[in-house]
Amino acid sequence: MRRLSGRSTIVTILGLAGISAPVLAQSDAPVAAPVETVTLTELPATVASYVTPDALFGQPNGGWNLQTPVTAIGQEAYRLTNYIMNPMMAAVAVFVLILLAYVVIKFRASANPVASRTSHNTTIEVIWTVVPVLLLAFIAVPSFRLLANQYDPPEADLTIKAIGHQWYWEYEYPDQGGFSFDAVMLTDEESAERGSPKLLDTDNRIVVPVGATVKVLTTASDVMHSFAIPSFWVKMDAVPGRINETWFKVDRPGVYFGQCSELCGTKHAFMPIAVEVVSREQFDAWVAAKQAENGIEPEAAAAESEVAAAQPAA
Repeated sequence: MRRLSGRSTIVTILGLAGISAPVLAQSDAPVAAPVETVTLTELPATVASYVTPDALFGQPNGGWNLQTPVTAIGQEAYRLTNYIMNPMMAAVAVFVLILLAYVVIKFRASANPVASRTSHNTTIEVIWTVVPVLLLAFIAVPSFRLLANQYDPPEADLTIKAIGHQWYWEYEYPDQGGFSFDAVMLTDEESAERGSPKLLDTDNRIVVPVGATVKVLTTASDVMHSFAIPSFWVKMDAVPGRINETWFKVDRPGVYFGQCSELCGTKHAFMPIAVEVVSREQFDAWVAAKQAENGIEPEAAAAESEVAAAQPAA
């Protein structure tokens, strides 16, 4: 039998006899430290609701035409493609087909039993040299202008870093304190619940303010990826160990989708890009919620952004 200490023995005997021992119990009980009342502050929801995509903008609609452009660069490229390049290609194709049919019929063996031995025709040779040169020069002027506009962006209002992984995208907002998040493709059920097209929406979308010039820095952590959004006319490779730069400016609120357009592995087709363009007030509220979620002080983030902007470019 285990021996009990004196006070414990008395308490045990009294308990067996049905006699309570409040004085002894109270005297033995340790005094609890006072508990401070903690006031919980409810953080704003990072994503209160998602904008429902418009089937006419920012996604494939099953037609033969390009997606409707929503940026100035996209509209310029759209006009170049539909009003210069496509008509010129159609005209050249029709002309070559007619010329081929003419040659086949006129110079067939039955109509020319004795073949011509002509080896040169100066007029024809000049024409087939000069005409293509003129056509290329006609195309070059708007093409070089578009290329210059693409790679000579205005001053950025917002910078986003897009990092490609196998197989999802990670986004960082360095101007707002450096918070980051991953964007993984939704399942078919989740896309249907949100009203989004299959294989194109993500659990976390890029959020940018309407009318802002957005600079996108692309890189990758494993293999080559490519950040592409057709309605913005944006496509930039994401290369491991290297930073590439592109930009866009959208003047129409809404949701716009893109995909990785580089063959990056077995799940290449399952790493989409979703951009939500909202008002400045909605963007500021979203940034504030993200900063609170990541423990970032807005004043400190703004100070760091100003210091970074003041430093000379390398």
